[in-house]
Amino acid sequence: MLAVMRDRLGPYMRLARLDRPIGTFLLLWPTLSAIWLAAHDGAPETRVLLVFFIGVWLTRANGCIINDYADRDLDGHVERTRGRPLASGELQAWEALALFVVLGLICFSLVLTLNTLTIMMSFVGIALTVIYPFTKRFFPGPQMVLGVVWSWSIPMAFAAQTNSVPAEAWIMFLAHWCWTVAYDTMYGMVDKEDDLKVGIRSTAIWFGRWDRRIIALLQLVCLGLLLTLGGRLGLAWPYYLAMTAMAALFLYQHWLIRHRDRAMCFKAFLNNNWAGLALFTGVVANYALS
Repeated sequence: MLAVMRDRLGPYMRLARLDRPIGTFLLLWPTLSAIWLAAHDGAPETRVLLVFFIGVWLTRANGCIINDYADRDLDGHVERTRGRPLASGELQAWEALALFVVLGLICFSLVLTLNTLTIMMSFVGIALTVIYPFTKRFFPGPQMVLGVVWSWSIPMAFAAQTNSVPAEAWIMFLAHWCWTVAYDTMYGMVDKEDDLKVGIRSTAIWFGRWDRRIIALLQLVCLGLLLTLGGRLGLAWPYYLAMTAMAALFLYQHWLIRHRDRAMCFKAFLNNNWAGLALFTGVVANYALS
């Protein structure tokens, strides 16, 4: 019985990427950091923390579902994605949409426990999540749209915690946008040859031979904005130690992608999980140790 349930639920879990939580962690660390910073005293509301923790897992899952739905006729032509449930025929399109609706309703029910400003902002988040996958058909830099989608949780976190979206929220939003475009360009470098064949757009293609330089520039701007954020909020040494760790990790990523090898580009992408953890650790330690 358990084996049958596992076999049946397996494709749904893979569709929602529950077997590959790296994307969830990439979204989780900055979101949690935003909640802690919005609280100012390092003690965010438990309700807000719980809603966003669960919401990050469900939202990332829903983003993967709608992405695979949009790419269901293309993923079979890309080496890394041809085994995905929709591309392989394990699941039908209507099943993916049904799961998308169910998870979306759960997410929205969680948001309804928060203030009106956060609820209103959630509609923008839903629209962005649905729109993003289709931008790969016509916009040369879809990672820039993904950066907005991925960063929207930051002003939402400030709104939920403070019922306002101060300038600091938008500084962090821009920093995370730069960071997301940088690491998703690394991710795009893995699929660059396949994407060129099937006509999928990406910044890895758009940036061309300037890809590594632009990634470096985006990471520098990200660090600069995060340092500015720390100054405006009066953060202490643990935060700046975290910024040093992030800078070191960014340098390591550039060493990994120096030859644009697929496996090394993917490894560099994965390494951003540690950069996110460094940021979150620095934010929490700022309030715990200073």
